[in-house]
Amino acid sequence: MGLALKEAGLAFSEGEVPVGVVLVIDDRVLKSAHNLREKLNDPSAHAEVVAMREASKVIGSWRLNNATLYVTKEPCIMCAGTMVNARLGRLVYGCGDPKAGAVASLYQILADRRLNHKVEVVSGILDDECAELLKMFFRDRR
Repeated sequence: MGLALKEAGLAFSEGEVPVGVVLVIDDRVLKSAHNLREKLNDPSAHAEVVAMREASKVIGSWRLNNATLYVTKEPCIMCAGTMVNARLGRLVYGCGDPKAGAVASLYQILADRRLNHKVEVVSGILDDECAELLKMFFRDRR
């Protein structure tokens, strides 16, 4: 999660919402990323989606069932849906997102029994540090 926080710091310095991720397979960092929506003018360029796209290219498969994705903030609906479609093995995230979280806060997409894949979830890792970076970012914007 420390590496994901560094990625979030990069996003902050680039004027992006400070969310960072690290995707790991077999204790090897395959891809780290941060939000790139502003830079790419791409509404789908959330850190999680960017990392999963790039990691899939590295391993030559869209299936990420042996991967763990560390992310600083609870994923949104789009990112959670992408995790299900990528067959992600495990998600570890920092702080919750009461306004848009789709893992525990507003929706529970990764645990929905109607879907064809379940993702193991661990939450609250470095919660305070992850939340503080987001608070600083939005405080500066207001």
